[in-house]
Amino acid sequence: MQLKCILAMVKPNLTDKVVDAAKASGATGATIVSASGTGIREAKSFFGLCLDVRTDIILFLVNETTVPSVIEAVEQAGKFHEPGTGIAFVLPVESAVGLQSQFRPEAG
Repeated sequence: MQLKCILAMVKPNLTDKVVDAAKASGATGATIVSASGTGIREAKSFFGLCLDVRTDIILFLVNETTVPSVIEAVEQAGKFHEPGTGIAFVLPVESAVGLQSQFRPEAG
């Protein structure tokens, strides 16, 4: 089985919706990391203090055949069609351990 890692950076208020949509599309779980970042537009300030732009990074480890449906679900639930809402991308996974409870053995 070939694995891929989908990383999605989303607004915290959309995290649960994105995870639920990904699971409905074939992801078996997710890891969520709170973060902050900058993008094309800098953080807004209030009386000279920068307001932190919070984001959640969601990692999904999925079978490569599941990638198209999961990333589409992430895009829709994360409202990525709206400017500044988030991004997602896919990385190859060379090897992984500890996944016995996440994936069923392939018939063969």
